Amino acid sequence: MADMIEVENVNTPGRKSRVNAAKYADMLQAFEKALPSASPGLTQDQTREAVKPHLSEDLFPGGNTCGWWAKTVQLDLEAKGKLLREATKPLRWHWK
Repeated sequence: MADMIEVENVNTPGRKSRVNAAKYADMLQAFEKALPSASPGLTQDQTREAVKPHLSEDLFPGGNTCGWWAKTVQLDLEAKGKLLREATKPLRWHWK
């Protein structure tokens, strides 16, 4: 069984889930390369596309499941106070 990591969800405070640690780490490093550090940030669709070039082909072949993982990492980073959600439509995120 793969190593697991505990993640949080900003939308359900106090609730934690366990996910694959290697995929989380790979997506996190992709976020670090793709997300801007200031406004206007990226939308969810823009984030999903921006992280793809930085993902391991072994973990995310052809970008498979990257949308789910991008959302998981985004919600966790937001819950931990590392990402800022802008009050725009559509929503945008950038590093705090």
